[in-house]
Amino acid sequence: MTSYSDCVFCRIINREIPSDIIFEDEQLLAIADIDPAAPVHLLIIPRDHISSLNGVDIANQNLLGHIQIISARLAQEKGVAVSGYRLVCNNGNDGGQTVLHLHYHLLGGRELRWPPG
Repeated sequence: MTSYSDCVFCRIINREIPSDIIFEDEQLLAIADIDPAAPVHLLIIPRDHISSLNGVDIANQNLLGHIQIISARLAQEKGVAVSGYRLVCNNGNDGGQTVLHLHYHLLGGRELRWPPG
């Protein structure tokens, strides 16, 4: 696992910052967002430090698939799979990425409009 001491998500993964951990395995950590934009708002974070979606390549193919599968499972567990949910990966400043560590937002529990704003 690669981590960076100045990355808030690496610090959460390393248990240096407390968080509400919803799921974890050898590849991922899922936590409750501290500033939720929906009744269900989880962050799905790879344990390896990858700065953004621009940093993935074919070597990350299994990780990206795993994120999708775990996200669907978490949506089911949180009761939003049937009503619907959104899985979002913000990339770069203009894309709304505020933490430079690849992560996905799972949002649900209310009607989500498009465009989001």
